[in-house]
Amino acid sequence: MSDLRPAGAPATTVTGAPAVPSPRSEPTGPLGPTEQDWQRLVALIGAADSIDLVCHVLPDGDALGSALAAGLALRSLGHAPRVSFGDDPQVVPASLGHLPGLELLVPAREVPAVPELMITFDVADPARLGLLRPKAEAALELVVIDHHTSNSGFGTHRLIDPVAPATAVLVDELLRRLGVPLDLPIATCLYTGVATDTGSFRYAATTPATHELAARLLATGLRHDLISRRLWDTQSFGYLKVLAAALDRAELDRSAAGGLGLVWTWVPCADLLLHGVLPEEIEGLIDVVRKAAEAEVVLVLKEDPDGSLRGSSRAKGAVDVAAVCALLGGGGHAYAAGFSSHDGVTATVARFRAALDTPR
Repeated sequence: MSDLRPAGAPATTVTGAPAVPSPRSEPTGPLGPTEQDWQRLVALIGAADSIDLVCHVLPDGDALGSALAAGLALRSLGHAPRVSFGDDPQVVPASLGHLPGLELLVPAREVPAVPELMITFDVADPARLGLLRPKAEAALELVVIDHHTSNSGFGTHRLIDPVAPATAVLVDELLRRLGVPLDLPIATCLYTGVATDTGSFRYAATTPATHELAARLLATGLRHDLISRRLWDTQSFGYLKVLAAALDRAELDRSAAGGLGLVWTWVPCADLLLHGVLPEEIEGLIDVVRKAAEAEVVLVLKEDPDGSLRGSSRAKGAVDVAAVCALLGGGGHAYAAGFSSHDGVTATVARFRAALDTPR
């Protein structure tokens, strides 16, 4: 890992965090975890001989950062956790190559067929577990830590807070209850998660408490500028070619969403192959397309090798795209959601547009 501390700064540990925290600093929704939920999880971890920490396929910074932060914390307590996600091959995006704890990663096949204790991070639905779904369903204890409003409610224990701006915020809550202080590696994982899911603290879910958490993480000496550069400002030239083609295909439908406007585009699998770009490298493409001032909603369709489409959608505040994507079998957050489709591009866009105009 590259040194993410400010020049000349020592690696520090925040020792002031209490083992049993004071009341939660982030606002908690009515369906958020209770103190009893947290203490039950602490007890499960304390009693477990084998712990598997898993996140969703094609992990982003919040998913993998949360799982690795928990893994580093549990290792410091004497556990030997496995961290995994259900892709084959299992590829860590280049933008997340700075994360500490990557040595904890194991292929999905090395996760036991019947895990004793499995904890999922940032997984809203079992389908997002990929190859690990059968093992999750067979787990003796399956704990779900998540912040998606569309979470399907799976697992034997659920710690879901749709108000939390990132799953990493919930992991911070867990680590304080476990009595694990923040050090530079753990803080780097958590900061990556929070920064990713708040769009570098730009999205509406960001609260004063989110910035307070960021301040505690920065106090460990991490280099937030280098993390941000890895996350958003470093791409291959091939990505630029894929982006250029996607922007050239972009279309604006001013009448969609009741006149609020929709801008959409798509990325064929052939473009990725032509320019040597991995699917996970184009996750940030939507943030360029969403800049269009004429559209409230943006949709980017990404074609997989089997011809199916993965749709990613964003909204600026006037449309709940989680509700829209739910009508197409997906889900997510009010401002960011997704779905899968086996229809063609034209039919999928038509279905999405119809869902936008469906009364709710």
